[in-house]
Amino acid sequence: MKTMATKPAAKKARNAGCNCTVLRKATRRVSQLYDVALAPCGLKTTQRAILAQIGRSESTNVGALANALVMDPGALAHTLRPLERDGLIGVTVNPDDRRHRLISLTLEGRKKLEESDVLWRKAQNGFSKAFGRAESEALRNMLELLLADDFSADFEKSIGM
Repeated sequence: MKTMATKPAAKKARNAGCNCTVLRKATRRVSQLYDVALAPCGLKTTQRAILAQIGRSESTNVGALANALVMDPGALAHTLRPLERDGLIGVTVNPDDRRHRLISLTLEGRKKLEESDVLWRKAQNGFSKAFGRAESEALRNMLELLLADDFSADFEKSIGM
């Protein structure tokens, strides 16, 4: 007879071998938690990350923004539409190259980002308290390694690309 104790162990064993699956699940879980924390300001985690990156980059284009966020440019363009519709970002023609558009925060976007900062800090603190401060820092450091170009090059080399 199976008990409740054996089900999680079996589930863990099935997922234990796939780094990608566990990372994706963990990312979705953390995003859901942050989305709840950010809900009072009306932003999703992805939207806040985009606004914050635009704020750091100032006038930028879709390609540069997508690269900074490690996102597909098409998916990013889709995600930008509601932010533009809501007046949080402005999209203008690049005067130096009319084929490209410049993206910048509007005054309303800066206010929304500032409003979200308090909620984001609360989520960050909540994560650190729940997961542990040292563990949170170690996790961020490990994840930064996965974002490095060296990791991508080593991974591609290891699979014969």
